[in-house]
Amino acid sequence: MKSLKLTAVAAALVIAQQAAPALAADGPTLKTVKERGQLVCGVHQGRYGFAVADSKGKWVGLDVDFCRAVAAAVLGDSEKVKYIPLGSVQRFPALQSGEVDMLSRTTTVTLTRDAALGFNFGPPTFYTGTGFMVRKDIKVTKVDQLDGASVCVFPGSTTEKNVSALFKSKGMKFTPVVIENSKELVGAYMSGRCDVLAMDQAGLPGHQRYDAKNPDEHLILEGVFSKEPLAVGVRHGDDQWYDIIKYVTYATFNAEELGVHKANVDKMKTSKNPNIQRLLGKSGDLGKKLGLDPDWSYRVIKQVGSYKDIYEVNFGEKSPLKLPRGLNAQWNDGGILYGMPMK
Repeated sequence: MKSLKLTAVAAALVIAQQAAPALAADGPTLKTVKERGQLVCGVHQGRYGFAVADSKGKWVGLDVDFCRAVAAAVLGDSEKVKYIPLGSVQRFPALQSGEVDMLSRTTTVTLTRDAALGFNFGPPTFYTGTGFMVRKDIKVTKVDQLDGASVCVFPGSTTEKNVSALFKSKGMKFTPVVIENSKELVGAYMSGRCDVLAMDQAGLPGHQRYDAKNPDEHLILEGVFSKEPLAVGVRHGDDQWYDIIKYVTYATFNAEELGVHKANVDKMKTSKNPNIQRLLGKSGDLGKKLGLDPDWSYRVIKQVGSYKDIYEVNFGEKSPLKLPRGLNAQWNDGGILYGMPMK
């Protein structure tokens, strides 16, 4: 009889926990951002498709759009962002010290960065890998022909380590030309100071198109030579802020999967689909659980877009680069983007 009573009590506790939603109070980062009225986001110094300041000084790119998405969710306005351009070496101290609230800067998730540097990473927003661009006049058409080449590369990047490991595995030698500033690094390659420009392959077409005097004189070598899942980074110790970063990202993934986009989000608010209703804050209490209001994800999609919207304008058919989605397609369309259920 006693055990039956204990079982009944335990069951009642479970029911009570399910019935009472957990309400998130403002954690330290969310509180700071709200009081400041502005999100401070670390971005690349200049990489086409990801983050670059246009002729009017306005920052654009996929990484920039995820900064804007967080601002839309947290502050109600995707334009309330201060962008801090950071080099590959500067980016981690800037995040660790609190100079930036989040790092959305073509940063690869690795064990060391996740565990030893004290960061948490959201879902990958872009999958790419190390690639190489060469001037055609050096008569190279594949990586195996690069023995003895000089290679321009960012210091402190995964690319730097990938290049070293790749050449060593092939028994080849190379001379690294290591430059922290993005513009100077690309300029060094374009001026002939090095034979090869190495970086995330998705970044190479933009430099070929916009920075080369004659794009046809350059060749992006076939092949991807590493795994580079790029994601937003935040500091350890603030789980609420980490949850916000994760679910803002998942909201863009799920929106695309559910057919909700910037152009139709208002119409979709009347949808009877329970998944769409929860996504857009028409039912459930997902916002409260994150410490946000019910319309947080609606604003993300309305002001910034679904992942499809974001990709298309920066890399897809609506951009000059027109790169195929590849791994960056949805899980049910040949890619590996997978939005966790928003329930």
